[in-house]
Amino acid sequence: MPNFRLTIATLCVATVATSFTPPVQAATSDTVMFIHGFLGWGRDEVFGIKYWGGVGQDFEADIRGDGINAVTVAVGPVSSNWDRAVEAYYQMTGGCVDYGQAHASKHGHARWGRCYDALHAQWDSGHKVNIISHSQGGQTARTLVQLLKEGSAEERAASGAQVADLYKGGKDWVRSVTTLSTPHQGTTLTKGVYTFTFDMAEQLMGVLAAVAGSSTLSSDIYDFKLDQWGLARAPGESFRDYLARLRNSPVLQPGHTKDLSAWDLSPEGALELNGWVKTHPDVYYFSLSTASTMRGFITGNHYPIPSSAAVLAPGALWMGSYRNLWPAPGQVRIDDNWLRNDAVVNTVSMKAPHGATVVAFNQASPRKGVWNDLGLWDGWDHMDIVGQTWMFNFIDLRSPRDWYRDHARFLRQLN
Repeated sequence: MPNFRLTIATLCVATVATSFTPPVQAATSDTVMFIHGFLGWGRDEVFGIKYWGGVGQDFEADIRGDGINAVTVAVGPVSSNWDRAVEAYYQMTGGCVDYGQAHASKHGHARWGRCYDALHAQWDSGHKVNIISHSQGGQTARTLVQLLKEGSAEERAASGAQVADLYKGGKDWVRSVTTLSTPHQGTTLTKGVYTFTFDMAEQLMGVLAAVAGSSTLSSDIYDFKLDQWGLARAPGESFRDYLARLRNSPVLQPGHTKDLSAWDLSPEGALELNGWVKTHPDVYYFSLSTASTMRGFITGNHYPIPSSAAVLAPGALWMGSYRNLWPAPGQVRIDDNWLRNDAVVNTVSMKAPHGATVVAFNQASPRKGVWNDLGLWDGWDHMDIVGQTWMFNFIDLRSPRDWYRDHARFLRQLN
């Protein structure tokens, strides 16, 4: 979805970036683990355009070039955080995905998923990871940490001695979680038209296809990874035919299941998720917020700033005007505090989960077990922060590419 900012960013080769002064601690050999957000993709999809970097950039490769091991998982782009977290675990450790007998039975999908070679076969308490996550990826990261640490009593009861190792818990394998533009308390975008999910996917893929120089959407451009629901892409099936089949699937209709992103990303679903996914006292948590709307003087609503990516404008307009001041039982009250957004997520939702302690980030002495607030990148939309539009902000002089490298170096110093 590049716009005029692409040209600006290309010309700005001398970037003045925010830099971290690492705390005085011994460097570790931790691996950086990237978890993408809603509608995200893997390194081999979308014509090779990297989710983490965009056209012509590759943040994982940048970090590797600095001598820090980094890997990227590719989980279900519209799946629930449980399913995504389990997929991330098996992609890291290797093996065939076991969604859990209790979970699969409850939601009505297959217990077993795809099989993977290990991205990080040595992953354990002696070889920890620092997770960097975007959008829904932040919810997924917290769910993964929860399962690693405490497992699942329901799965242990359902499978007994045959329970998967993930659900046994007791794994102190994550040193830190960094979330970027994450809907910790949900996003009101989910209150819009449900089919916007797939409309947005098609628009996004179309724009990226055009950027890559292709006028057609090939069958291997994008994979929704919904095998557990019997919705695997057929050999040779075009993306448009695949998308049409997904649209018509009863599984993906509104209200059919809570085991998809549409529920987890809603304010009510996020509240439910935060009821069992904890902030753990021995893990560092960092959050960065974004906003790309401005308040209208007459209406009080929020509107996208001129430099926002056009493909995201409908979401920004919807979220900038949606309120639910008299919620029905079970609904979350949405007031004016929710109007500011980055075109996909409400900014008020990005700092931390419900009830969590938030502190201002102190680079010399970050704190465990609380949310270290990295601040707000104002004027940056949801996809700017992962480099998709190559935005360069002349007001605060920050570059996402440099920020990721600096942050990865900072995380390496944690102990």
